[in-house]
Amino acid sequence: MKYDLLPNALFIDNRNRFSAQLKSNAIALFHSNDEHPWNGDATHHFKQNSDLFWLSGIDQEDTWLLLYPHCPIPELREALFIKRTNETMIIWNGHKLTLQQAREVSGIQSIFWYDEFETKAHPLINYASYLYLNLNENDRANIQTPYKDLRIAHEMRMKYPLHEFERAAPILQRLRSIKNTWELNVMKQAVEISNSMIHRLLKFVKPGVWEYEIEAEVIHEYISKRANGHSFHPIVASGANSCILHYVDNNQQCKDGDILLLDSGADYANYASDMTRTLPVNGRFSPRQKEVYNAVLHVMKEAKKLLKPGVKLMEYQAQVGLIMEEQLVKLGLISLTDIKNQNQAWPAYKKYFMHGTSHFLGIDVHDVGMRYEPMQAGMTFSCEPGIYIAEEQIGIRLENEILITADGCIDLMAHIPIEAEEIEQLMNS
Repeated sequence: MKYDLLPNALFIDNRNRFSAQLKSNAIALFHSNDEHPWNGDATHHFKQNSDLFWLSGIDQEDTWLLLYPHCPIPELREALFIKRTNETMIIWNGHKLTLQQAREVSGIQSIFWYDEFETKAHPLINYASYLYLNLNENDRANIQTPYKDLRIAHEMRMKYPLHEFERAAPILQRLRSIKNTWELNVMKQAVEISNSMIHRLLKFVKPGVWEYEIEAEVIHEYISKRANGHSFHPIVASGANSCILHYVDNNQQCKDGDILLLDSGADYANYASDMTRTLPVNGRFSPRQKEVYNAVLHVMKEAKKLLKPGVKLMEYQAQVGLIMEEQLVKLGLISLTDIKNQNQAWPAYKKYFMHGTSHFLGIDVHDVGMRYEPMQAGMTFSCEPGIYIAEEQIGIRLENEILITADGCIDLMAHIPIEAEEIEQLMNS
């Protein structure tokens, strides 16, 4: 890992809050993510299971976490099983956590080797009344291949068919969606890396550069600031590409008169930042580009006012749609007649603003949370309105990270340049 270790008090607190939600005499099991094969003998870069990291801070493969608050053996109420290492493995693959280091990282005192899990866990599972297992229940997940948690669930149901199984995900979704002070501090570090990155690009972007060259500048800034890398594949979209919502080819040349839409985030200590800025490639917005840009910025400012405790995400999205509708009429993109005759299931504004405005943020860039329940203080959301006019090759999106507070919200990226005039000034200074 490149980042500084997080305080284990974070993970101790997380486990205590999770364990308090379990039924009496219940055991909960969590496993690290797979190492996914690439081609040949190569694997993709390892990314830890978000729930396991949130509960333990352990950031390596082949890890079990066992939580059994009412275990009759006190030292096994929390237990961690990590990869056994030897001198040969260290020569080939480098350092892995020792038992003592795992204690320091997680705050868990009972640490064992991974190959001891079966012996230790089996009698405890037999004694427990309930078995909590974890699956990827993120609303946005559309997984086409089997994964470790799913295989474990099938294996446990085969091995313990008479046990009562429970879902860990609903508990974790509610807990993870509300950030504590430690988490917010890490997320603010990720935000500062994004801030540093955009200032770098404001000096770099000009006619003739290629989108992939900009992508290279982005990852250079992230890695030099000790981030793990991207929190998602970056969108570096110039000209007509700016109207493609998930454009990731990043292989075209930026031309004089183009705008450049950059949607990117840093992964720092497994917490994600997510920011979008739209820049004029030549350093000056055209009158039409600025008109559209300021319309999007207006929607963002008004949308932020709506983010506060008690608001439901789906209702908020609909309210933002009405704000966007007004701006699109002013821009001449839709008419009052279009609105009058619109399909309520797909309003007229959706022709130019077809995605949602906000999503949960945290360990994952599209983090878990209960979208049908009211917002609460401590939740973090993106705020990312956009207007995409394919016929004019103008795609404008702006995105900041927002923290819900007891009396409203705080824009965690308010200090990062976003006003059109400030963008132009910095690009030409």
